[in-house]
Amino acid sequence: MEKPKKKKESLVLGRILRKIAPRIGATVLIEPEWGVVGQITFKSGRRSYFRYNTLDLNPMGSSEIAKDKDYANFFMRSMGYPTVPGSKTFFSKEWGRAIGSPRRNIDAAYRYAQTLGFPVFVKPSSGSQGTGVALVHTKHEFYAAVRSVFKRDRIVIVERPVRGSDYRLVVLDKQLISAYERIPLNVVGDGTSSIGKLLRKKEQDFVAASRDTRIKTDDPRIALKLKHQKLTFDSVPHKGERVFLLDNANLSTGGDAVEVTKNVHPGFKQLAIRLTKDMGLRLCGVDMIVRGDISKKPEPGSYRILEINSAPGLDHYAHIGKTQAKIVEDLYLEVIQHLDK
Repeated sequence: MEKPKKKKESLVLGRILRKIAPRIGATVLIEPEWGVVGQITFKSGRRSYFRYNTLDLNPMGSSEIAKDKDYANFFMRSMGYPTVPGSKTFFSKEWGRAIGSPRRNIDAAYRYAQTLGFPVFVKPSSGSQGTGVALVHTKHEFYAAVRSVFKRDRIVIVERPVRGSDYRLVVLDKQLISAYERIPLNVVGDGTSSIGKLLRKKEQDFVAASRDTRIKTDDPRIALKLKHQKLTFDSVPHKGERVFLLDNANLSTGGDAVEVTKNVHPGFKQLAIRLTKDMGLRLCGVDMIVRGDISKKPEPGSYRILEINSAPGLDHYAHIGKTQAKIVEDLYLEVIQHLDK
């Protein structure tokens, strides 16, 4: 049996399921030693299981495809969905040899990045929560980022950056149940405090709000982002000046969320619902970049699908505030009701 590498964790999903299950006459049993897997028993006697943020709602094949960004992009493109253009995969030395493609290595990846033109995004093909995702501007940054990816993944994706607002739309069985804009980790100047001090204050605010996000101040991507803005941790932003510290907008890396569910245009709703169905999923987080307003009708060229997520964990979203926590409880209540169908 595979054991978690970390010490026992306290995950939002298990706590929420225990809280809401009695509303529908269900019970939740969580394995006590590690606290990451559980069993839901419904009034009917039917049982369902979860591990971390993954519920057994989606088919296995579709879930496995969704976990691999490159494979998911292939199928989305084949069905006509606008994914990020110029996206291409390359392999670690060991994996390239194993699959008979030794030339698609880190050096080939760099040559491809040159054809795209810097800056480019480098990201692992698998994984989640923005781990390993970096926007790089130079050869040195590129090689460092790709080598970092290869420490945790054997496949790296190189692609052009796409500008716009970053949204996650969560779909459950033909309905949009949540949508929020994701804003990358940032601090807002007060005119006297340094960026380092503002970042420490943000960490303290997270703790006070019971948000379990831990900002890694030694993350080299933060120093890199500041460098390209000609800033350091000692720089003092003007009052009201917003300084972005990362390029990826994941909540797990300190990003902020703005609730937009009621504002999403029906066209974007139907797009996310159709994509979820086409990818064989029932529960799906659809991440997209939109140039313009998501309350407006989607026009060709105005948006791109970044990726899909078959286990859209809402832990970090739930910790943003009481309103978000209530939204997440209601969402999971709806999810487990669908599990019993």
